[in-house]
Amino acid sequence: MEIVHLGCGVCGLVFAPHLAVHPTAAHLTLADRQTDGARALASRFPPDRVSVQEANGTDPAVLASLLRGADVVVAAMPWRLNRVVLETAPRLGVGYVDFGMPFDGTGPEFDAADRLCRDAGVSALVGMGMEPGISDVFAMHAAASFDRVDEVHVYDGDTASVQGVELFSTWSPVDLLDEMSVPAAVFEDGAIRFLPPMSAHRTYAFPEPVGPLTVYRTNHDETYFLPMALPALRHASFNIFIDPAWVEAAATLRRLGLLRKEPLDVRGTPVRPLDVIAAALPAPANLADRIRGVACFAVEVAGQADGRPARRRVWTSMSYADAYRRHGTNATAYLVGTGGAVATEMLLDGDVKDTGLVIPERLDPASYLHRLREKGVEPHEETLGP
Repeated sequence: MEIVHLGCGVCGLVFAPHLAVHPTAAHLTLADRQTDGARALASRFPPDRVSVQEANGTDPAVLASLLRGADVVVAAMPWRLNRVVLETAPRLGVGYVDFGMPFDGTGPEFDAADRLCRDAGVSALVGMGMEPGISDVFAMHAAASFDRVDEVHVYDGDTASVQGVELFSTWSPVDLLDEMSVPAAVFEDGAIRFLPPMSAHRTYAFPEPVGPLTVYRTNHDETYFLPMALPALRHASFNIFIDPAWVEAAATLRRLGLLRKEPLDVRGTPVRPLDVIAAALPAPANLADRIRGVACFAVEVAGQADGRPARRRVWTSMSYADAYRRHGTNATAYLVGTGGAVATEMLLDGDVKDTGLVIPERLDPASYLHRLREKGVEPHEETLGP
């Protein structure tokens, strides 16, 4: 199959090598406005296997030209930019995969995109990275052992540090800043409600060596996806550790209006303040060899099993030093890109039968977890107190 891969940042450059050697992928085109990383990657493969094209994946005309003759497009740009790809792909009969759906929730826009893809007979896999993505599959794997699932909560913990650098991101800085700037979605008593940005937090005990960290509720796809797949679900949330320096900085940036997404006129040039802040941060790919610490995420599922209250946790972790030594990238990027690669391989291999928008909860957990283990990501399971 012919695959077009849009967005060659730190997560995209993890995804690409997985697909470049997959037997069903005849050719992989790496497309981005900045192509240094993509060209370095492509040099490791025969030119008839992987090629690079400098292109703006958000330009509808450029995008339509790129996708002609393609079978699948993978959108690995900052998630809000993926929307034009999702709108274009089904019109050209091209399958679609992203690492985070390009909507703020599963409302009318989600339903319209679902109809567009169904009418085109196209499978569009949305939210297929780490969180969402692997986390959702962990939840469905655990839920299979329950009679009824009442709660699912996702916890993201991280002890990453870079000597001499106070503020940085291990994934897209644009997406990190966006996550800290919008109201947090929580699913409570069977309905979505919203909390002010960064207003709800608690201490969560991650598996060692991460340990207890303060996590914040933020707006994430899992909160919308899980109730779609688990009808009895009453409570769901996404909770992420954010470094205290970032929490303090984000509060100031919000007050100054510097996390706004609407362009400002700066001496005759429209500029989004959020993009300026993101551009001032170090590129994640440039820090990969300097990051120390561990990335970990855990999914807790609670409900009834064998007629009794039950709670289980599924989790995985990866050290940044090991991720760089084994894969030449950082731990977060490896988990995001690898989650996307597993889902895409399942699509290429015919394991995904549904058309329309396909959320990670619809993938076969056994097949997914088997593939994930083959790529060095090991799930761990444990029973917790009720």
